[in-house]
Amino acid sequence: MERLRRLLCCFLIVSFLLHPSMNMKLAAASAVKLDTTDVEEFLDTVIARQMEEFHIPNMTVSVVSGGEVIFAKGYGYADYETKMPVDPEKTLFRIGSTSKLFTWTAIMQLVEEGRLDLDTDINEYLDFEIPNTLEYQRGDSQTAPITIRHLMSHTPGFEDYMTDVFSISDDSLIPLSQYVREHRPKRVFVPGEVTAYSNYGTNLAGYIVEVVSGVPFAQYIEENIYKQLGMENSTFSQPLPIRLADQVSIPYRYVNSELLQAEVEFFSEPAGSMYSSALDMAKFMLAYLQGGHDEGEIILKEDTIQKMFSEVDTQHPRLKGMAHGFIRASFNGNDIFHHPGGTMLYDTAFYLMPEEEVGFFISHSGGSYFVNVSIFEAFMDRYFPSEEVAVPAPLPTVNMEQRSKQFVGEYYQNRRSFTTDDAILSLMIGVIRVNVDDEGYLLVNHLGETNRFVEVEPGIYYNASEERSSDYGGDFSTIVFGTDSHGKTMLMTDGPMSYSKADWYESSGFTFLMLISSLLFIIASLLYWGIRALVRKIRGKHVLEVTKGSRWAKRVAVIQGVLTFTFLVTFLANGQPDPVYGFPKSAFTDPSPFSAFLDIIVSYGIVLVTGAVLAFSVVSWVKGYWKLAGRVHYTMFAIFSAVLSWIFYFWNLL
Repeated sequence: MERLRRLLCCFLIVSFLLHPSMNMKLAAASAVKLDTTDVEEFLDTVIARQMEEFHIPNMTVSVVSGGEVIFAKGYGYADYETKMPVDPEKTLFRIGSTSKLFTWTAIMQLVEEGRLDLDTDINEYLDFEIPNTLEYQRGDSQTAPITIRHLMSHTPGFEDYMTDVFSISDDSLIPLSQYVREHRPKRVFVPGEVTAYSNYGTNLAGYIVEVVSGVPFAQYIEENIYKQLGMENSTFSQPLPIRLADQVSIPYRYVNSELLQAEVEFFSEPAGSMYSSALDMAKFMLAYLQGGHDEGEIILKEDTIQKMFSEVDTQHPRLKGMAHGFIRASFNGNDIFHHPGGTMLYDTAFYLMPEEEVGFFISHSGGSYFVNVSIFEAFMDRYFPSEEVAVPAPLPTVNMEQRSKQFVGEYYQNRRSFTTDDAILSLMIGVIRVNVDDEGYLLVNHLGETNRFVEVEPGIYYNASEERSSDYGGDFSTIVFGTDSHGKTMLMTDGPMSYSKADWYESSGFTFLMLISSLLFIIASLLYWGIRALVRKIRGKHVLEVTKGSRWAKRVAVIQGVLTFTFLVTFLANGQPDPVYGFPKSAFTDPSPFSAFLDIIVSYGIVLVTGAVLAFSVVSWVKGYWKLAGRVHYTMFAIFSAVLSWIFYFWNLL
């Protein structure tokens, strides 16, 4: 039940937050010559406006073009207490999932050396075994092995977890070898069939680097990437090395007209623990834009870089898919290879345009990923504008409205848990709701915005809205409908995400209606019985139950009411979000022993007592307990208790 409270709290706050291959010339002449002074003046203006509007405390940015760094600057203070400004060379920002690009670079280095193969079963490289079975709905049925190519394209088929990802205590740190063993998620999709962003998949790739190279992951990156590129202000290590500890930008959140300081976050290394500076990331960008080398030092061969920019997987030919670790996208008609990164406090974006020899890096604390997107889009509109593209005409057939109606419903992201109590978060985070208008256009609501889509081919819809919503790493310019591994209708779009249609009984509307109704009815019944008993006592009336059985039936119902009331009270008490992190503290700290004990008592107590209440509801009709209204009330009480227990069971909350 403690877990349910934590997950429902997330709902209150959130409502936390891409098949053809490509060949491109890495040394193509830049179509636009970026002027250093103009870039600085323009970005200063755009960034100042964004920082003021969204109260961003600190930010760092770097831009490379034509083989050199043309812009690198820090904004705000790395430390507001000492008024230490952000230094683009030395100030470190946590870059979150942008760290994954370094993990994939390490993988490709070992591929170059012949020590790894992208299409070999990963069990050949691990010192423990990933079972080649599906562990959800199919009863441990055999399936194809996972390969590194699956890991790079986010198609290994693992479920994903969204709670307990971050921690603010270094006590949570465990060796990578222990993490990949003890935190392995279930395999829920056939490898290669469904794109579902996977942090564990990247952590597994990082561990493969560690096993094959024979050195710890963070040390491998230090020796084989940082040193070659002169990246002296970067690290994956947790806690931070002493030499870098004083260079970190302190993360802040603007709350009630003041900046509140946060503590350091900890999480698994290969998927997102890296700190870096703007100039260090500029060196990394230059290496990729110059065929794998910077100032003579080579981290990858040029043909390997070509391969990194080639598409490894796409959900549909009409969609931008995954390159080898990079997310493919298109901005103003330009091919972009990028990777965002976010933690509870830091947000980062990394963009490469190989054909233009341009790279753009930005990171800040206390804001959101969409601030980075807005600044980059302004940069693109200024220097790489595009002509307006006409919206395609609808598919020239009749009954578009009828065809579109089959896609109406609620879609949950496949980057989610299916087998743990995290599953209920699918009702709250990243949900897409699809409706249809009178003309047959789809109305797709995502992240609070509704976009209008026109059918251009059967099952393929183009975004006809002037302003398009975006997803983590993707742009909702085109959506394609298909079928996932479990036979559900699947909505696919650009980027490493896909969404599957929810059945009616697992929709958020039905689930929350039943949950709220159950809580209200049970607790209202408890209050009614209590008030009635109090009134009778005041009046001096003592009404005894007719039989011993009826007395026990009422007592069991009261116990159920008390347990449910206890759940609601503790939920509300623990539901206050931390003003800095934006989540209840229980989302990123371990519960107290008492809270954990109460969780067990309340959750299992409600389910066990439900059985007794159901039994007594039947007996009440057989033996004629109470008047008719009393038996109906008790039966409804039992039904709502059963509904509450079903919710706990269905969403893995026990």
